[in-house]
Amino acid sequence: MGRELTYIFSSLIKWAIFFGILYLIFTNFGTFLIILFIFVAIGYYFFYQFKKKLKESSNQSFKFTFNGKDFSSGSGFNAKDFNFEQFEEQFRRGNFNTPPQFGEVEKAKEFFGFTSTPTKEEIKKRYKELAKKYHPDINHQDDTMMQQLNHYKEVLLKVYGN
Repeated sequence: MGRELTYIFSSLIKWAIFFGILYLIFTNFGTFLIILFIFVAIGYYFFYQFKKKLKESSNQSFKFTFNGKDFSSGSGFNAKDFNFEQFEEQFRRGNFNTPPQFGEVEKAKEFFGFTSTPTKEEIKKRYKELAKKYHPDINHQDDTMMQQLNHYKEVLLKVYGN
């Protein structure tokens, strides 16, 4: 911080000397103001261009495009059986919420310890209890049980959360 302040202060002194010399050269104050205005306008222009480039560079982001017609069937995937238009439409709408697989709801209920149909509040309450038990920071184990808990919570909320 001290270096930057010293640099700024020395730059200001240099510019003050420069404009003082200009003033002495052009003793007519109107001429001095015109030259000063030109320098300020040029400085503003360069500052504006720099700011514009910074804004453009921050707006650049990765854009994913998928073209199903370029997908080759030589990779072991049978492109004839896949509906690319349907996939593209689902991708645009974000409709990838598939229903849980067969038996997954029962596994989730068993994992959570439910014997009957749970409510959304019961799922959340039991999740908090199990999270305290399985969280890797608390019990110093790997996070496989916590991942399974999160997955089963999502399964139960998809089915019983409405």
